[in-house]
Amino acid sequence: MAKLALCTLLIIILITFSYAAPTGRVVGGVDATTAQFPHQVSFRYNGSHNCGGSIITRNYILTAAHCAGTTNANGTYYTYDPSLLTIRAGSNDRLSGGVLIRVAAVVAHESYGNFLNDVALLKLADPLIYSKNIQPINIASSETPAGQEVIISGWGRLKQGGDLPQKLQWNTLTAISRSECKEKINWDSDALICLGHAANNGACNGDSGGPAMYNNEVVGIAGFVYGGCGTNNPDGYAKVYYHRDWIKKHSDL
Repeated sequence: MAKLALCTLLIIILITFSYAAPTGRVVGGVDATTAQFPHQVSFRYNGSHNCGGSIITRNYILTAAHCAGTTNANGTYYTYDPSLLTIRAGSNDRLSGGVLIRVAAVVAHESYGNFLNDVALLKLADPLIYSKNIQPINIASSETPAGQEVIISGWGRLKQGGDLPQKLQWNTLTAISRSECKEKINWDSDALICLGHAANNGACNGDSGGPAMYNNEVVGIAGFVYGGCGTNNPDGYAKVYYHRDWIKKHSDL
């Protein structure tokens, strides 16, 4: 079951609050064009796509803690063996192209748990060589105002239980306030940024760890959906601005 959870976006099911089986793509998205998201990577476990991630320097990828580890039967979280992890950068194709680079080390947020502080960094074994298709993205320099459009991207499924796309997908959601997030899904944390959308849109399993982008900065890390993919409930992303100091402390930014 731990391996099944690898390719999932955390799904909070109404009432039960349980982890879901794999599903996951940007629901309602469209194919990305070449070099549209040069910061986006496919984070891979045992050679298969697991999650998304964002290039923030030549040596570090920003992703979600739940993508980089698992929780044992005793409830203790631990990170995966880096020898099992790679990233593919510089390609919109989940299966080919770009470059594959091994992960040398994983650093997950020490306070990750209960869907909060879902942040991790992957240190690469070899530095990325920047090109048109491989570029870093700046981390959030300020709060994302409610009501602003935020772009998400990833290789999740078309719908709950649907097929994985081969090509990178993207969609436009809307940042909502903490009070609106609390009203709609009863979540109220400064560590989260909630993104609203109409039904049949939004993040899904497999998009975990991937970026939400505003003003050409990564402002969110895909973490969970509430009640299943493609509902009209907002999606939960780790707020990058809130975690900015932690990210800088544990990387070479």
